[in-house]
Amino acid sequence: MHLVQILLPCADNNGQLFESAEYDRVKEDLASSFDGVTAYLRAPAEGLWREGAEASHDEIVIFEVMTEEIDLTDWRRRRVALERRFHQDKVIIRYMPIGVI
Repeated sequence: MHLVQILLPCADNNGQLFESAEYDRVKEDLASSFDGVTAYLRAPAEGLWREGAEASHDEIVIFEVMTEEIDLTDWRRRRVALERRFHQDKVIIRYMPIGVI
């Protein structure tokens, strides 16, 4: 079993918040493709990264799904679509093996 996490920004590069309908679309797509989805939307996490001496930050929301197999081609397609939809240079999608009790 694998846990897949998608990290999406709360706002675009100009600080304009994304509408909740955009996150609903992501949630519905994942729910229809997998057995379920968990969306952490109410308490955004803060991401911080450095590019040289300059630091940047985003408030982010996280979507999680569990799946038996990882189809990297499909996840890359999803990442590119999310980058376009959320106007991002890079959307982080990560996965890790998990055990379910």
